[in-house]
Amino acid sequence: MLFSPIRPHAESDWRLASKFTALFAWSLRVSDLGVLVGAGLLAHYLRFDTFTMPIEYVRGLARGVLFALIVLNGSSLYRSWRGGSLTREGFKLVTLWSLVFAAGVVYMVGLQLAEEFSRLWWLTWFGLTLAGTLMTRVFIRTLADQLRARGMDHRKAVIVGGGHDARRIAQGFAAQPWTGIEILGWFSTPSSHKYLDEVPLLGEIGDLAAYIETHGIDQVWISLPMSAEADIQAVLGRLAHSAVDIKLVPDLFGLHLLNHGIDQIADLPVVTLQQSPLQGSARLLKGIEDRVLSALILLMIAPLMACIAIAVKLSSPGPVFYRQERVSWNNRRFEMLKFRSMPVDAESGSGAVWAKSGESRATRVGAFLRRTSLDELPQFLNVLKGDMSIVGPRPERPVFVDKFKEEIPAYMKKHLVKAGITGWAQVNGWRGSTDLQRRIECDIYYIENWSLLFDLRIILLTLFKGFIHKNAY
Repeated sequence: MLFSPIRPHAESDWRLASKFTALFAWSLRVSDLGVLVGAGLLAHYLRFDTFTMPIEYVRGLARGVLFALIVLNGSSLYRSWRGGSLTREGFKLVTLWSLVFAAGVVYMVGLQLAEEFSRLWWLTWFGLTLAGTLMTRVFIRTLADQLRARGMDHRKAVIVGGGHDARRIAQGFAAQPWTGIEILGWFSTPSSHKYLDEVPLLGEIGDLAAYIETHGIDQVWISLPMSAEADIQAVLGRLAHSAVDIKLVPDLFGLHLLNHGIDQIADLPVVTLQQSPLQGSARLLKGIEDRVLSALILLMIAPLMACIAIAVKLSSPGPVFYRQERVSWNNRRFEMLKFRSMPVDAESGSGAVWAKSGESRATRVGAFLRRTSLDELPQFLNVLKGDMSIVGPRPERPVFVDKFKEEIPAYMKKHLVKAGITGWAQVNGWRGSTDLQRRIECDIYYIENWSLLFDLRIILLTLFKGFIHKNAY
């Protein structure tokens, strides 16, 4: 039996993790209560220019808050979201709150109470509450992810099975510590013909149940081909008396599915293996998000951009902006704007050069702008124009696109959406000359899981840690 040493504090670790999970769940409940009440008061102020409510509004607010909390509490919104989809959570929240609003309208009309309340106040309360609950969820989820990435609120897990898919599981959790899932090792099965080097071998499936009991394991991830049904049933049988979460990862990695789904076209069931997530209304929402936010941001940073423009102009002869051809959505080319950070003729002799740490071609002002990412600010003009998005995969020059698409699998999938100023790869530290394969994996993860909530989360992470980074140059 290849057990690693028994951890004496398994029980206390589990209790601590459970306390963190309960704390985050209650923080969501408290924040929802605060948003519901606060949004109602703010809506009243915006409509009547006073926070003081008549008694009928107080009663209406109390009924609405109570009903909303009952509905939300009866859903799965307060369960642990560890590794779950932010998109699904946001969609569920929008759906539930819309149902609460519709039920409120039916209630008021049915009891002939509609004339007691301002319709504008009711609509404003609905909109403010929806926006507030979405934003607080993004904030709390981001905070929870950061704490888990620092070692708090972890869940211990093991893998059953070896090979490529098991390796993807081990590498995925190692690269995304914000999930709080710690893979301790793997167990072999009769059908496991390949070894897993990323984590230690803990034994065979006959040893699994005892290891789970002695080490306080929370999750078992089964990574076996669907053809190995006998081994899967054997694992389930041995875990019949264990209270662990059991997850089966089907052997679909090899298909490289991207935003896949089952549709019906001409009475034929069709599996979509790859498509852009920005179809129809999603594309419209993304466009509105980009145009509105870029316009607001440009208004706020206009004085800063003016100061930078003066500094660039004084630092060396040449224009303030540097225009460079890049490749974006659907392989379309556009001129990306930056504050000029190098002399005008920096690439006249060398041609296109990949930026590296310790870049010597930059001016003194340019080097500072690169380290702080302030040279990227003019790209909000690209967003306003429609060439880029605020959030998306970073664009590359055509010469590098032609090179990387031959060297890196799935590289061109990043062009299923518009290029962005910031992205999931950048906030996770994959920028500059770092591992391009990991950057592409992050870009594809963003494309597969796109939502407005995910965009907001990336923007918040960029504000907290995305401007100044060791890989920014």
